[in-house]
Amino acid sequence: MEKFTRLTGIAAPLAIPNVDTDMIIPKQYLKTIQRTGLGRHLFDEMRFTPEGEEIAGFVLNQEPYRRARILIAGENFGCGSSREHAPWALLDFGIRAVIAPSYADIFYNNCAKNGILAVTLPPESVAILMADAEAGLEITVDLERQQVSGGNQQAFQFELDPFRRHCLLSGLDEIGLTLEKSAAIASFEDRQRLAEPWLYR
Repeated sequence: MEKFTRLTGIAAPLAIPNVDTDMIIPKQYLKTIQRTGLGRHLFDEMRFTPEGEEIAGFVLNQEPYRRARILIAGENFGCGSSREHAPWALLDFGIRAVIAPSYADIFYNNCAKNGILAVTLPPESVAILMADAEAGLEITVDLERQQVSGGNQQAFQFELDPFRRHCLLSGLDEIGLTLEKSAAIASFEDRQRLAEPWLYR
């Protein structure tokens, strides 16, 4: 998993509350277990017509938001079914951080497990950042300082669980956390192999 320390980039404003995971990545794209290739289907039914033509009014079909690295969203972002494909699609598109007043719990946890920083800020702070994003200003998300700063240099502090912060800063998913203990696991297996050799036949 790629480390997240500090990110400055274009932020796409999506001022819609209750964006569910089926809107983020529709059900017909859930057949794959690959984490790549889903970015082209991100917000598929909002971005494209049934014939596959771009819908000009959707934010990710406009410049400069086609290359957005940050998403400014409405409340209860990521609600609905607990599909991990939703953060996969965001990440594959290039989104590394989402800023919203609130999230669905499972989506919030899935973001952290896949290297996306989901920042929670009060609605009034999100509204200021949304305005900056609509103006095309770059936004900086600094995980080390736990701070988001807008294009007008106004800064907002955010809270994050220390363990989640450690994992994102270190680029550790659940497999990476386990591999950190590989020496202890190997030592245990060596002792167990001597004490209970029948388990290894």
